[in-house]
Amino acid sequence: MIVVMKEGASKSEIERVMQLLQSKGLGTHLSEGVEMTVIGVIGQKEKVRELGIEGLPGVEKIVSVSYPFKLASRPFHPDNTTIEILGHVVGGDEPTIIAGPCSVESKEGLIEIAQAIKASGAHMLRGGAFKPRSSPYSFQGLGEEGLKYLAAAREATGLAVVSEIMEPGLVDLVIDYVDVLQIGARNMQNYALLKAVGKTNRPVLLKRGFSNTIEEWLMSAEYILSEGNPNVILCERGIRTFETYTRNTLDLNAIPVVQHLSHLPVLVDPSHGIGHSRYVTAMARAGVAAGAAGVIVEVHKKPEEAWSDGNQTITLEEFDRLAKQVRDTHRLVREYQLEASRS
Repeated sequence: MIVVMKEGASKSEIERVMQLLQSKGLGTHLSEGVEMTVIGVIGQKEKVRELGIEGLPGVEKIVSVSYPFKLASRPFHPDNTTIEILGHVVGGDEPTIIAGPCSVESKEGLIEIAQAIKASGAHMLRGGAFKPRSSPYSFQGLGEEGLKYLAAAREATGLAVVSEIMEPGLVDLVIDYVDVLQIGARNMQNYALLKAVGKTNRPVLLKRGFSNTIEEWLMSAEYILSEGNPNVILCERGIRTFETYTRNTLDLNAIPVVQHLSHLPVLVDPSHGIGHSRYVTAMARAGVAAGAAGVIVEVHKKPEEAWSDGNQTITLEEFDRLAKQVRDTHRLVREYQLEASRS
């Protein structure tokens, strides 16, 4: 359930409602939007109604939220969530562009890629230091050494860095080096890991599992939010279907659906969604046209020599064109939205 406060409700009125709810053992989460203040209530609905909350000063109404994901839901947080990361706002007025190699390979090579993607307009550098692979014999990443290379690339370029974390015990290590913690598709329902990153205030990029529903995806976001971390970025990276000509099927349906259900920003990952470099730019455009707040793509100076996922990795020259097209598409979408709001 959520308690909707009246416009202009005082701080003391809001605190009184929260204290009364907490006194009955109910959990509370405050969301202060531009036009509305909402208190999310976690616990038995019957207890809320017994308290007579609706009669308290400053309370507009009580609304029952039908979704199992309360904190991630649009009713709880009517305004779109935006997240500032080293001066760039995810979910803001310009599309978020994240790029870099699948795996961190060398310090010099990573810095060279970072400098090139920054020149093309990227906001963040991605790179895997710990790699979850289908085969135990595949390259598993450089570990902490890779994290140090990412930090060096940030120092050289000013780009925020994104890297995957695979287990709760690595949280303290990884947050020393990276700006955004990525939860990969294989760990989307690793609840111990979700709780661990939820206890930090570091932005979390939560990828959808390749066999998971939208509701399961949002419930995983709920785990992070319920631990107190509001900085969650969703990422649609393709789901497993019967199609064999692509690695996965990029689920463009999910973007408008999630935007209707949730306030969290959504990015698309066409690299994993398609699995073939020749289709990445087209699907990046498609994702942004569907309303995504940005893209995350795999880029390498020489994809044919990449230590992992070379087939889905685009060149620096291809990335430069992709970034321009993403920005152009995002601008057109915003113009259409503005025009629709006026009519």
